[in-house]
Amino acid sequence: MTDVTTMDQSRDAEFGDYFALLKPRVMSLVIFTAAVGLFVAPVHVHPVLAFASILFIAIGAGASGALNMWWDADIDLVMKRTQGRPVPSGRVTADDAKMLGLWLSVIAVAMLGLTANFLAAGLLAFTIFFYAVVYSMWLKRATPQNIVI
Repeated sequence: MTDVTTMDQSRDAEFGDYFALLKPRVMSLVIFTAAVGLFVAPVHVHPVLAFASILFIAIGAGASGALNMWWDADIDLVMKRTQGRPVPSGRVTADDAKMLGLWLSVIAVAMLGLTANFLAAGLLAFTIFFYAVVYSMWLKRATPQNIVI
């Protein structure tokens, strides 16, 4: 694929294509888990802080999804189930997916640190790293047991 083709295809990307990079179904599970965690917290959490925390955790989860789709574009292209994803289909360039994932990671971690606390932000950064690097780049291609993780 040439640069011109890639640029032309990326112009065809719509909001829905970029949103799909965030893996909204996976993100919904993360949101549910965060909400349950806040609900069972032993102390009262202000509703605005709870909303902001869930929002930035969701953005971090989406960032992980975008980085995963960027890294997995080569194998997504050969799997029938994943060929229609935004990057292998050419609707979003791999560089755009990577930059979206990186920028959302920085924003989510920084904003969670500023609104909640830096321990939560550190845990979010570790989670993004674990999913994008340990799982996507290493375990997913190294073992058939990757789905267990």
